Amino acid sequence: MSKLSASAKRIQKELAEISLDPPCNCSAGPKGDNLYEWVSTIMGPSGSPYSGGLYFLDIHFPADYPFRPPKVTFRTRIYHCNINSNGQICLDILKEQWSPALTVSKVLLSIC
Repeated sequence: MSKLSASAKRIQKELAEISLDPPCNCSAGPKGDNLYEWVSTIMGPSGSPYSGGLYFLDIHFPADYPFRPPKVTFRTRIYHCNINSNGQICLDILKEQWSPALTVSKVLLSIC
């Protein structure tokens, strides 16, 4: 089995899981028919400066996922100390602390 088909199988499994039990105030799924390009929405948590906001993120899975982390970026402009002006997120689990045991759901929970 090639890395590509193994990664596609893993992404399909995560899609099924996130469809059945999405993280609170989040949704995610493929853009069109490309399994490796997703869009996610996050509703701003109540009681926070982001309350009432709807934030869109792009999720790109590398061909060797889950051995490398997905690239997650905010499409919606947001002011936050851990998000730069290009929407790139400074989060250790998206970089050096990534583990193949992590999932998109866990990443979204960390962002929320």
